[in-house]
Amino acid sequence: MTTPPAGHLLDPQNWVSAYADYLYRYAIIRVNDEDQVRDLVQETFLAGLQSQGNFAGKSSELTWLTAILKNKIYDVYRKNANGLKTAEINNSIGEEPDFFHEDGHWKKEHRPKAFGVDDFDPLANKELNRALQLCLQKLPALWFSVFTMKHMEDEATEMICKELRLTQANFWVIIHRAKLNLRACLQRNWM
Repeated sequence: MTTPPAGHLLDPQNWVSAYADYLYRYAIIRVNDEDQVRDLVQETFLAGLQSQGNFAGKSSELTWLTAILKNKIYDVYRKNANGLKTAEINNSIGEEPDFFHEDGHWKKEHRPKAFGVDDFDPLANKELNRALQLCLQKLPALWFSVFTMKHMEDEATEMICKELRLTQANFWVIIHRAKLNLRACLQRNWM
């Protein structure tokens, strides 16, 4: 008995009904542009159709399609990062206040306020998520890409630097400033 080609393990006729909503939710929190997300999901299905022969059956259809989508999202990050690195980093130098004393401790006026998320409250968590999404949208494109890859995709720093063509020094400056901006935005919009 012969094994059918790998492409036969797939069921592309049901992809939209079975996976479109999941792929949309996966992408929207990583891209924050509904039109672009719709395009990315469609491109994912098209790429899946075009590369059916590459599907080895070692994962589920959904996992395979999600990997294709993830690569497409990284393409968006790379496109957004081109030409922005030096300008974004240099333009923000000197704009952030000195948050710390020389010994590394927070200055009183810049000390983070308690968020109070230790208690499980589904409503508060939804509100926090909404505020976080709003704050993420306000980040410059490169900062958003770096933060998302590091803290949502849990990618290694070296991989992020390679994908976005950043030096490690630029990466750490960006991640630090993104966190400070997110913290300040959340304190204004959620507390």
